[in-house]
Parts: sequence; C-alpha cells; structure tokens
Amino acid sequence: MKVGVLALQGAVAEHIRSIERAGAEGVAVKLPEQLSELDGLIIPGGESTTIGKLMRKYGFIEAIRAFAAQGHPVFGTCAGLIVMAKEIGGGEEPHLALMDIQVSRNAFGRQRESFETDLDVKGLTQPLRAVFIRAPLITAVGDQVDVLSTYKEEIVTARQGHLLVSSFHPELTDECSLHAYFLEMIKSKAGAV
Repeated sequence: MKVGVLALQGAVAEHIRSIERAGAEGVAVKLPEQLSELDGLIIPGGESTTIGKLMRKYGFIEAIRAFAAQGHPVFGTCAGLIVMAKEIGGGEEPHLALMDIQVSRNAFGRQRESFETDLDVKGLTQPLRAVFIRAPLITAVGDQVDVLSTYKEEIVTARQGHLLVSSFHPELTDECSLHAYFLEMIKSKAGAV
C-alpha cells in the first residue's frame, strides 16, 4: 500500500514516518502525476491560503478532486482540513471543496495558544494524543459526515465516506493510530472494488 503526502508545505517527513510506522509506504507528492501511483493521500498542515495557491499553481486542484472522485481516501490535517472543506468561515474561497463541512480558521487562537490533549476518537480503541497548533474547528457538518471526536464540545475529527479530517496534527506524536485508521479506510476501499 502506497500513501502520498502532499509535499507543498507542512510536516511531510513526519507524516511519512507515521504512515510507515502504521505499516504502509509513504511518499512525498510533488507532482500531480504521482497521484496515479497512490492508494491514498494526506494533505498536511501549514497555511491553508498558501497551500491553496500552490495547489492551483502546480495543477493539484483538479487532480486531487479526480483522485477523490475515484474513491481514493484523502486525509486532511489542520490546514489540510481547511483545504478539503466546502465552506470556510470569513468568506475565503474553498479550495478542494471535497467534504461537506464548514470550518473556522485559527479557531483556537495564535501560536502561543497551542496545546496537547488526549482525545477519544470513534473507531480507535485508546485515547489519541492530539497536538493543536493554530488549529481550525469544524463549525458545521452535512448529513453524510460522521463526527469522530470533539474537544470542549467542538468538532475536531470527522469522516465522510473515504474522506477524513482532523483539526490537530497526529503526525507530531510517537503514536500512529489515526494513520492506522486511515490505512484501514484504504484497505476497506480496496476490498470494495
């Protein structure tokens, strides 16, 4: 199984490490053509506006939409969540608009308000250590979206079919349970074909 990490910005090496610890091959994705070799894709954190501009510049918008439309699982973390959302608070134009969620950028405040906490995530057997850095929040979800975890009654992890998002950075801890969950999504997709 080969999982790509969009390598335009963010903790690419850390995601690849987590993918490999969870039992799959991780690759940095720098060209849209690489998507044809992948079973799944992770869109990491960074700055969502910058990621969106770079995705447009290098031809990733339509390529990732087509990849997702073929049923390939896509996982967005932090800014990757914003990039996948159909609606962004504050009037910012959506980027991929893949997932029926509304998001609020930097909902937890500035860099100095960053924190770590343990979260109970639906589908995981043990609490997950979550690192929040200038994290967005999911402020509304569509009927097809399953809320997987909340923090102080705010939605921070969600799934819609083969799409997964988290407000936090699961790649910045030593555990890989959310990456393993994503690999299970890929396996179940492969088994359904």
